[in-house]
Amino acid sequence: MRFFFVVACAMALTTSLALSVSSVESDERSTAAAAPSLLSRYHARGLMTCDNVPRVCRASDSPGPDCCRKQCVNVMTDNQNCGQCGKKCRFGQACCGGNRVNVMYDPKNCGGCNKRCKKGSFCQYGMCSYA
Repeated sequence: MRFFFVVACAMALTTSLALSVSSVESDERSTAAAAPSLLSRYHARGLMTCDNVPRVCRASDSPGPDCCRKQCVNVMTDNQNCGQCGKKCRFGQACCGGNRVNVMYDPKNCGGCNKRCKKGSFCQYGMCSYA
């Protein structure tokens, strides 16, 4: 009697697993048919990244035109990739036109890129003529 109970439980378990797998497959098929925009982000080998599809970075909603470590960035303004991939700005620096600039003391970039101090004033702690 115990043997039949174990066999019945095993059959019920395999049947329920088979039904759940087939329902997942049908859900995937219906989702694929209903959402072509979702599929447009996928490449033949998976998710489209700029390392295997460089034109992704030229899209209108892209953060930048350059590809660094599978991410689209703008090396002219990105503090983690300033001027080239992997070139990080340190504390107190900003990426201004692809160059690392000390925005704490540079009178041409005081507190941010292209924020000039007035003639004769100085930049200290990111503020013009502080103190």
